Amino acid sequence: MTLFLSFVSLLGGLALTIIGSDKLVEGASALAKRLKVSDLLIGLTIVAFGTSAPELTVNLFACFQGQTGLAIGNAMGSNIVNTLLILGVAAFIFPIRVTSNTTWVEIPLSLLAALMLGVAANDVFFDGATQNQLTRTDGLALLGFFAIFMYYTFKVAQSSHEDESEAAVKMMSLGKSVLFAALGMLGLFLGGKLLVDGAIEIAKSFGMSDSLIGLTIVAIGTSAPELATSISAALKQKSDIAIGNVIGSNIFNIFFILGISSIINPLPFEAQNNYDVVVNIVASLLMFVFVFTGKGREINRTEGSILVLVYLVYMTWTIYANLSL
Repeated sequence: MTLFLSFVSLLGGLALTIIGSDKLVEGASALAKRLKVSDLLIGLTIVAFGTSAPELTVNLFACFQGQTGLAIGNAMGSNIVNTLLILGVAAFIFPIRVTSNTTWVEIPLSLLAALMLGVAANDVFFDGATQNQLTRTDGLALLGFFAIFMYYTFKVAQSSHEDESEAAVKMMSLGKSVLFAALGMLGLFLGGKLLVDGAIEIAKSFGMSDSLIGLTIVAIGTSAPELATSISAALKQKSDIAIGNVIGSNIFNIFFILGISSIINPLPFEAQNNYDVVVNIVASLLMFVFVFTGKGREINRTEGSILVLVYLVYMTWTIYANLSL
């Protein structure tokens, strides 16, 4: 595959995964609505899954093709993009007010996910092993935490009033709902395959590691649904959606996507990946600290600008350090 075709494959695959996730959400949400599922529960489950579907699809293909560096880089890179870039941009557009549940449960759970990843992936340091990797046992543990998170999500849905829902579910016929869901899954499948193939060829052409291209191009691309959702929410001054979308995606990426990925194919963890884990932890800590600084319980425009600046510094250093190896 030529370099030009590799870029076409990557960009085309990215477009297909984003469009596919959107159509899957539309079709699945309409089907759920027909089954009398509440709008709030649809928003907390189907919509949340849909925005993370590109990351999941890319990781599944990467693991089946043995590109474990790409799988780890995509998951960690997406979380860093979510917290520093997407949340930062959303807060700069309009200050994000944070609810008590988000402050004391969801943000700490996102931080716990980052800390757990650091512990699970450093077998040499904690267990005296000869190699660091996310094993199948680690994957099962991560999925166990994801199950706890989903239980919490359902409890929130049960205790919340229906008029607090922000999931705009478009009603459609049964046939159209099934067609949209099927086309969405097909788009995710084809797009994920094209994206991973293109990313691998580009990495080889430029002498980049799979992990680097996962942390940069692929992570930014697969985070496009979260970016669109959070910016739209910020413009509409819907703070809960803007920050909930980011935190939910971060938890999903580590507990579910990396959990599934490491069960399919244990993921070797390179020493330099710890740098990205530390940035992930720092980003979560910044998010928590900013809630309590300034006026009220919110992330303001200045703090949003700081998050974006930290991301630009991180990206510059990551690219420089990897290309200098």
